[in-house]
Amino acid sequence: MQHYIAGIDTGGTCTDAVLINKETQEVVVTAKVPTTHYDLSQGISAVLEKIIKKSGVSADQIRATSISTTLATNSVVEKKGARVALLVIGYVKHFKVPVTAVVYFKGGHTIQGREEEPLELEYLIETVEKLKPEVDAYAVCAAMSMKNPAHELVAEKAISMIDPKPVFCSYRASEQAGMHERAATAALHAKLMPVMQSFTASVKKSMTSLQLSSPLSIVTGNGGIIKPEDAVKESGKTIASGPACTALYGAHYTEETCLVIDVGGTTTDLAMIENGQPVLSAGGCSIDSWTTHMESVDMYTGGIGGDSLVEFHHDSSMSVGPNRVIPLSMSNDTPSPADWIGAEYASRCIALAQDIPDVTELPDHPILKILRETGALTLSSLMQQTGLSGIPLDRQLEILNRKQLIQETGFTPTDALHVLDRAHFGNRGAAAKGAEILARNLSIPTDQLCEMVLEETENRIRDLVIKYIITRSWGRSLSGFLSSHADNPYLQTDFSLKVPLIGIGAAATFFLPGVASKLSTSVSFPPFSEVGNAVGAGWTGLKRMESAKDQLS
Repeated sequence: MQHYIAGIDTGGTCTDAVLINKETQEVVVTAKVPTTHYDLSQGISAVLEKIIKKSGVSADQIRATSISTTLATNSVVEKKGARVALLVIGYVKHFKVPVTAVVYFKGGHTIQGREEEPLELEYLIETVEKLKPEVDAYAVCAAMSMKNPAHELVAEKAISMIDPKPVFCSYRASEQAGMHERAATAALHAKLMPVMQSFTASVKKSMTSLQLSSPLSIVTGNGGIIKPEDAVKESGKTIASGPACTALYGAHYTEETCLVIDVGGTTTDLAMIENGQPVLSAGGCSIDSWTTHMESVDMYTGGIGGDSLVEFHHDSSMSVGPNRVIPLSMSNDTPSPADWIGAEYASRCIALAQDIPDVTELPDHPILKILRETGALTLSSLMQQTGLSGIPLDRQLEILNRKQLIQETGFTPTDALHVLDRAHFGNRGAAAKGAEILARNLSIPTDQLCEMVLEETENRIRDLVIKYIITRSWGRSLSGFLSSHADNPYLQTDFSLKVPLIGIGAAATFFLPGVASKLSTSVSFPPFSEVGNAVGAGWTGLKRMESAKDQLS
C-alpha cells in the first residue's frame, strides 16, 4: 500500500492542497479552492476532498498532514488581528508598540531574579476590568522575567479570573533582556492567538469530517513544525509560516542564489535563497510595523496582490493596496458596479458576509442593521446613514471585518486582468463594467486604465524587492529615500537585480515577468508553482517524518 503526505496552504484568497507520495516524494495531485473566511473548515474540507477524490487514495493512506498559512501575516498587514492590551511590569521608560493599549505597573525582578518591588496587583485588576470590553487578548511583559517569571504568572492568573480571553507572557517566547523587544514579541503572540485558535480548530474539524486521523503539524516561520496546540500557545512562531514554505519550495528547485517571490491575493512575500538554502534571520522578520524577534526565514512582506483594492482619488491619482477586497469578477451578490463604483469613498461596496448563519454576534450593531435593511452600500452611503466618518467609522468596520461579518468588493488587479482578457476564471462582464465607469471618470480608454493598474501593481512589487534587498544590506537608514525615489523631480533612479527570481502563487505568472523586466533579471516558474506553498508544507512534513525515523533507528 502506498502512503502519502498531505500539504495544505491557507491564504487570504485561496486554500491549496497537494498529495505527495511518501516513498517517491513526488507530487501526485493538486487542488485549489477559495478560502472561506466565514468558516475556514469549509474551504479546507473542500480542498482535502478534492485531492482525495482526484487521487483515489483512502483516508488511512494519508500518514501525515502538514499545513502552512499566511493568515497570521495577512492579519498583521491588513491590521485585522486581535485588539491587544500590553501590560508592562517594572519598567518606567515608555515605548511604542502597535497595540490597542499599553499600561505600566510597578513590579519586576533584578538581573539575579530577585523581586525589585511588589507587583501592583490591585491596579492591574482595576485596569483589566476597564480594558475588558475593548480588547480581544492580553500580552504581559515584566522586567527580567526570563530570570524569574513570577510576576508574569501572577498577572496571567489574575487576568484569567477576570476575563477568559487569551493571555501571552513574554518569558515563553524570548530570553532577550531588551524589554521593548520582549514586549513586542509578547504582543504579537497575543495578537495572533485568536487567529490560530480559529484556524487550527477549523483544520481539525475538516480532518474529522473526512475521517483523516493522520498527525497534524503546522509549519513555523523557520521551517520547522509544531503541534496545533503549540501553534495556538505560541502563535507568533507561525507568522512567517507561508514565507517559510515559499523559501523551502524555491530551495528545492535550485542550488544557486535567487529571490523567491510568492504573489498571492492579499500579500506578496519575498524570501532569499543562498547556495540552494533558505536564509534564516535569528532576529526574526519585519512585517508592517512589527518585528517578530524569533528565528524565521529572512523574508519581507507587502500588502500587494491580485485582490488589492484599486482606489482612484479626486485628483486622478491612484493607489493599489494594502487592503484586500473581493474582486468584481469574483463577486456574485454585489450590485452592479454601475450602481455604485467611483472614486475614494465609492471605491468599495460593503455588504453582509455571504453564506454565514444569522448574525448572533453584535446583532444590534448599527452598520449590520443598515446592511440587513438596505443591502450592500458604499462607504459614502454608510457615512450618510450612520453619521459616522473618519476614525470612528474605520474602527467599526475593522471590528466587523475582523469578525468576518461583512465583506468588501472593489476593483482590483485581478479585474484588470479579466478586462484585458489575460485571466478567464471569473466574471469578465462585472469587471469590464467597473473599469468602464472608472475610465470614464478619468476621461481615458478602459484598456488604458487597466494597463495603469497592472503597471502600478508591478511597480509596487518591484519596490518591495528593492526595499528588501537594500534593508537587508544596509538596514533602514535609506527608508526615506526608498519611499520617495520614484517621485523625485531631480533624480532618475534605476535598479538592476544580480540574482534571478523564482515565482510561485496563482498570480505570479501575471505580474512577475513585468517585475523581472523592470529589474533587468529573469524569472522562472518551477512545476506546481501555482500551489508552491502547499508543496513546501508537504515536503516539510515529509522531511520531519524522515528525520524522526532516523533518530529512532
